[in-house]
Amino acid sequence: MRIRPADAVPAAAPPASGLTGRAPSEARAAFHASLSVGLGFVPLGLAFGALVVQSGLDWWWAGLSAAVAFGGSFEFLLIGLVVAAAPLASVAVAAFMVNLRHVFYALSFPLHRVGGRLGKAYSTFALCDEAYALASTERARSWPGPRVLWMQCYLHVYWTGSALTGALLGSLIPEGVTGLDFALTALFTVLALDALRDLHGDVSAPLLAVLSALVARFLFPGQLLLVAFTLFTAALLARHLMTTGRPSRA
Repeated sequence: MRIRPADAVPAAAPPASGLTGRAPSEARAAFHASLSVGLGFVPLGLAFGALVVQSGLDWWWAGLSAAVAFGGSFEFLLIGLVVAAAPLASVAVAAFMVNLRHVFYALSFPLHRVGGRLGKAYSTFALCDEAYALASTERARSWPGPRVLWMQCYLHVYWTGSALTGALLGSLIPEGVTGLDFALTALFTVLALDALRDLHGDVSAPLLAVLSALVARFLFPGQLLLVAFTLFTAALLARHLMTTGRPSRA
């Protein structure tokens, strides 16, 4: 009888719980992280769905545009373009100009953590303002790729579901209801306050943002968003070069 050497004995398989429990745990963590922002989507999505129906379009337009376009501000503009039967080229140019800010988001969004071509493609498609705000916080720097992807998926579902619900219930929402359009402003105010708390006393970034917005507002009011983002990005790059480009002294 031949005895197998000890080093030839196969190693014990890792416990299955560590493999099977990872994805559900990341999905739960992403759900809790996206809950507050997702709830902010609800009144805005309901208002968007009601606007679709009140504009004379079929209810399914709300769900289709929310699922395919997924660009809140552009989707409100898209309704007017569709009702006016605007040429496809005009729609494409409007979409490009409104969503051009996402180019700046890609500079610091953690897309490199998302694995797989399909995952990266969906994460790029689902990159919205709120997803970027959540993924750029201090506590999100340790998020693995699956949590980032799940977070974006939840926000997509919140927006699509609330838009579709608003379209189905559009006839029940009075036209004189006010305040629903303020939901997006309130949401970004809360996200901005969270970002300020993560700066740990560094006030240079908020000051640069305010100055960029003021310059764009008074000098280029017609291209405020694009100019403000450009100035803010240039200011951040200049600050980075000034703080890291200095030669170290012994």
